[in-house]
Amino acid sequence: MGHFINQIVANVVRKTFHSMDVKRDSEQTTPKDIIRFDDITYGNDTQWPDWQLLDVYRPKFVPTSQKLPVIVSVHGGGWVYGDKNAYQFYCMRLAQKGFAVVNFSYRLAPESIFPSSLEDTEKVFQWICNHAEQFGLDTLNVFAVGDSAGSHLLSLYSAALSNQNYAKNFPFIKPKKLTLRAVALNCGKYKFKAPIDGRKYNILIKGYLPQHGTAEELNLVDATLHITKDFPPAFIMTCKGDFYFPQNQYLIDAMEKAGANYEFHCYGTPENPLQHVFHLDPYLQDADLCTKEECTFFKKFLSKNQK
Repeated sequence: MGHFINQIVANVVRKTFHSMDVKRDSEQTTPKDIIRFDDITYGNDTQWPDWQLLDVYRPKFVPTSQKLPVIVSVHGGGWVYGDKNAYQFYCMRLAQKGFAVVNFSYRLAPESIFPSSLEDTEKVFQWICNHAEQFGLDTLNVFAVGDSAGSHLLSLYSAALSNQNYAKNFPFIKPKKLTLRAVALNCGKYKFKAPIDGRKYNILIKGYLPQHGTAEELNLVDATLHITKDFPPAFIMTCKGDFYFPQNQYLIDAMEKAGANYEFHCYGTPENPLQHVFHLDPYLQDADLCTKEECTFFKKFLSKNQK
């Protein structure tokens, strides 16, 4: 019965979010200064092969023989919705700032439960290492952006890369010749509190976690409990009007306690609030400003060969 309810809620979220994304993207097209490589398989799941695809976007007039710093995009969608198609235009705007951008889909709940999405994230980073020459990817200068549930996923992945004790929970994360230099965590959910009740987003978490949200599971997926001083430098972003706005203080407190490097940016005002994941909207000045400031933040952490 529980799985049935999880699936119903997931389907409602998918239908609602999809209609919003279609409306937002209806007049967007691939920029003329971008070259794209689409629908590349990075995984081996035969049941959900369409959820293990990625695209690569690069500035068109930079030859692939020239390696560019990389941004990996981890999409949002409440752990149950989203794919690379919903983020393609946002990611191409990032590529216009001088990056090669890897935009990927991952397996979703409740069909695929945690840690499948984290496994897919690791597979994408492995794919980058294995295809760096073919697509002109500088593995010494890799960055990542995530929003909403994608920001949560990216925060867990970043914690696993920088906290050896936490990484023991995920033996599929392997050493790689790759440096994740900084991340942007946008409008994210980071902390989970027991008990898990019947509210919509809690139902989504129930469908995301194998045991439906035990105290041990909630601690495992609570990014604020696993941050160390070695956590990648983070651009933490929210806005006035974001329903996850209070979550940022949990993350900031954890970063401060650990002595980790971060910047906090809040867009909009109480008089002119924005909305959750506003940065995906190409028609908002604040979205354009956020994209510019995140890319500027990343460029501060480039290795010497890229500066």
